[in-house]
Order: sequence, then C-alpha cells, then structure tokens
Amino acid sequence: MSSEPAFKRRGLMLAVVSPSGVGKTSLTRRLIADHPDLHLSISATTRDPRPGEHDGREYHFVDRASFQAMIDDDAFLEWAEVYGNFYGSPKKPIFDSLERGESVLFDIDFQGSEIIRDHAPEDVVRVYVLPPSLAEMSRRLHARSQDSEEVIHKRLGRAKDEVAQWSKFDYVILNDDFDKAYAELAHIYHAERSRRSRSLWIEPFIQGLLDEEI
Repeated sequence: MSSEPAFKRRGLMLAVVSPSGVGKTSLTRRLIADHPDLHLSISATTRDPRPGEHDGREYHFVDRASFQAMIDDDAFLEWAEVYGNFYGSPKKPIFDSLERGESVLFDIDFQGSEIIRDHAPEDVVRVYVLPPSLAEMSRRLHARSQDSEEVIHKRLGRAKDEVAQWSKFDYVILNDDFDKAYAELAHIYHAERSRRSRSLWIEPFIQGLLDEEI
C-alpha cells in the first residue's frame, strides 16, 4: 500500500473564541508556529489597520463596497458586524485546505463561531478561552491602548454575555497561566486531528491488514 493515500486525513476547523484581552492571539499564534499543518484563516474586514498590521497577514483590509460584493457572491463561510465594522471568513480557501488535509484556525468571535458550527458541524471544533477575571481583562485592554474607554466598556459587557454561553463549546480553557493554557490547547488539537472520522486512512489500512495472508 502507498503511504500517501494510506495515511490521508481530512483537516479540521479549530475555532478559538474569547473576549478581547484574554490572550487568545498569543495562544493561537504559538499553536500555528508549532504546527506546520495548521494555518490561520485570514478574515476580510472593513476596519482600518492597527499599527503594525499588514494587509494579507492579519486581515484582508477592504472597503464596505468590496465586502458587500463578497456577501452578494456568497463568498463567506461566515460574516458579522462587530463594533461597527464587518468581518468575514472567505469560504473557498478554507475548504480547499481541509481537502488537502490541512487544518484552519479561526481567531474569531462567538457569533462567527456559531455560524461556522451551523454550516460545517462535522468539521469544526470550538474552544472558549476564559480570563482569570474581568478585572484582569480590563487591565490588559487598558494596557494595550488600542481602544477608547467606550469600546473597552462595551467589550467588558460583551464578555459577560459570551461567558454565559460557555456550555455551547466543545472545550473550555482558563488562561490564568499561559504555558498551561497553551498545553491544553495543543492537546485538544492533537486529539481532534487524530479523530477517527477525520482519519481517512484507517478503513483502507485495516482492510489491508485483514487481507494479509499469514
């Protein structure tokens, strides 16, 4: 038997969700750096780039007319309006990656993860990352100095609403210790990557074992 088809797997969508200021981006970027078969889904957004962000790396930055055209073409797996800006995950590159056996990570909000689950329930695994406290989350949001006081207040209120939905997720991680939280996230990815339903090699491999003459 050829090893290439024998060990073929279908990729998965790993949707990691948390309120802003919880450390989700640090966790997910390390996971991607440590796993060459995992790629970040680059969303399109109508918001302006933040300092240090580049088009095509953090986001595809587009104007509202271009974003609406993509909606009209059914080009998004999910899209949503968040704090007055639009965000969406282009559909085709995601499913092409899964077919190649590569996995796609979504650094996404709760609403977006719900839509992905509804559209691709067999392919998505959802992980929610909790803050140690809302007070610590507030401290981190103020420390990074990226949002106005009004936006920070909205984010804290939204965080409470999201945390109340914890039971809808496949896994929940508490990020009170980065290394521990990262280890838990990596274990989840490894286990889900090896799930029987995604391991397309198993059935033909076992049939080969059963057909062996001994």
